[in-house]
Amino acid sequence: MSSFMDIKAWQFAHQFVIDVYRLTREFPDTERFGLCSQFQRAAVSIAANIAEGYKKLSKADKLRFFNISQGSLEECRYYVLLSKDLSYINDDSYDSLNAEIEKVSWYINAYCKGIINNSGIAD
Repeated sequence: MSSFMDIKAWQFAHQFVIDVYRLTREFPDTERFGLCSQFQRAAVSIAANIAEGYKKLSKADKLRFFNISQGSLEECRYYVLLSKDLSYINDDSYDSLNAEIEKVSWYINAYCKGIINNSGIAD
């Protein structure tokens, strides 16, 4: 039996969530209920919406949830930039997180194309 955990987009999104949590542990305490919370919630939303969309029956429902994932991904892209500009992360972390964002985005897009083309489940 397959599950959302078999989807490459979800696997990479889940790793991104873990990386965001690890990274935001190092942010100033003053950001605990600000940037840290927003960043973590947006990151979780990416993987959670992939998981939720996986079990939707209609193409439209599936695509809606994957579109929400992409929106959360773009929100995280901004939080990565903001974190760098506030000197909460260094250039290496910035580059690494952006590379993860690009990878997740590519896989979500590929999965959506598979749904649109009715070619079954695309990893």
